[in-house]
Amino acid sequence: MYQNRVVIVTGGSQGIGKHLAQAYLDLGAKVVVFDIVPTDNLVVDFYHVDLGKVEEVDSAFSKLQIKYGQVHVLINNGAIANFNKSLKELTFGEFSRVIDVNLKGAFACARQFITLNQGQEFGRIVNIASTRWSQNEAGWDAYGASKGGVVSMTQSMAISLSDTPITVNAVSPGWIQVEGYEQLELLDHQQHPSGRVGKAKDIVNACLFLTHPDNDFVNGHNLVVDGGMSKKMIYQDSLLA
Repeated sequence: MYQNRVVIVTGGSQGIGKHLAQAYLDLGAKVVVFDIVPTDNLVVDFYHVDLGKVEEVDSAFSKLQIKYGQVHVLINNGAIANFNKSLKELTFGEFSRVIDVNLKGAFACARQFITLNQGQEFGRIVNIASTRWSQNEAGWDAYGASKGGVVSMTQSMAISLSDTPITVNAVSPGWIQVEGYEQLELLDHQQHPSGRVGKAKDIVNACLFLTHPDNDFVNGHNLVVDGGMSKKMIYQDSLLA
């Protein structure tokens, strides 16, 4: 399906991104990984890229243009995903860094992708957002703001690119346990309407659906993959029961 297709996965050296990269490799794609962490996957084409530095993004895409001349799929997965700090202690610089990587980095990659995709029969951009864009906990202000921007940008880009073959969608993961799944407790699974905590394969499956060459009628959508948790009403007394 993806033979001779070039798929870019940002943040593809670890976590969900690593699983995404492998999934597209298994389907025959030429997979390019942007990350600041070296990958242990010797099959992917790795580029050390700090998504918060536009010059590094632009440089990597220039190299891709020379090497491949075309790209077909961009999955904006790379992000600062573990930043949790009290709003009273959060500095402007820290907030800006999260926005620079998570939101502006996704824009920088999409901007270059659009140019390099010109002349191709199809193009797919999938932005990995989060359910924290609309539901959050204390201390995740920067992350939540960045992912809210990603969802909004996804919707706007789908309209802006309506005269191209490129579709733009988002995937908003809920609780996805990449490692140590067997160590989760029964309550962790039971609290999900789907009866289990999410796995990396759930996000992989969502991305494969959205990037399928024949799937051009799902556009500007934010696909929530959270086992139904964001539809669950939780009051304090239910937590004490």
